[in-house]
Amino acid sequence: MHAVIVWQNSIFILNEELSLQYDRNPIESIKTRLKSPESLLNKMIEKQLPLTVESIENNINDVAGVLVICSYVSDIYMLADVLLKQDDIVLVKRKDYIANPKENGYRSLHLIVQIPIFLHDKKRMMKVEVQFRTISMDCWASLEHKIRYKKDVHISPEIADDLRNCAEICEVLDHKMEAIQNKVRPTAL
Repeated sequence: MHAVIVWQNSIFILNEELSLQYDRNPIESIKTRLKSPESLLNKMIEKQLPLTVESIENNINDVAGVLVICSYVSDIYMLADVLLKQDDIVLVKRKDYIANPKENGYRSLHLIVQIPIFLHDKKRMMKVEVQFRTISMDCWASLEHKIRYKKDVHISPEIADDLRNCAEICEVLDHKMEAIQNKVRPTAL
C-alpha cells in the first residue's frame, strides 16, 4: 500500500502544478484501497487459481486501487495521458467506459498499470487499478451500487432502466457543465 500512497502523492503534486498553471484543480478527490486478504482469497477461489503470491501477481489486477474524481471528462483523459507518460508507469490494460458505457449505464475510465514498489533488496512491479470518474459519474456509481447490491432486493427491468436513465442524465450534466466551464474559461486545461 505504501507504493500506492507514494503514487497517490505524485497525483496530488500534478494536481497542484496544474492548479497553479491553469487556476483550477482538475482533481476533486482521490481515494485508495487495498483488497483485504479475505477478498483476495475469495477472488482466487472464484477464478479457480492456485493460492500463491505468484498467482495473485499474475492474475489479479486490482489488489490495489486508486479512484480519481475529476471535475470534467476532458480532465480525465488529460490526467490519464499525463500519468501514462511517466517513465515508471507501465500500462497493462485500458477500459474506456466513458466512450463505451456498460449496459447498466456505468461510465468511468479504468487503467490497469504497473508501478514500481521498492523492497529492501529489489524493485518489483505492482499492478494497480486506477479509475477516473467525474463527480456525477461517481455519484451515480455510488448510489447505483447501494441500490443494486442490497441484500434481498430484486432489481426489476423497470428499475434497471431507471438507473440507466439516471446515468444518461449524469452524462448530459457532465457535457453541460464542461460547456459552461469552457465559456467561462476558454483557455482552461
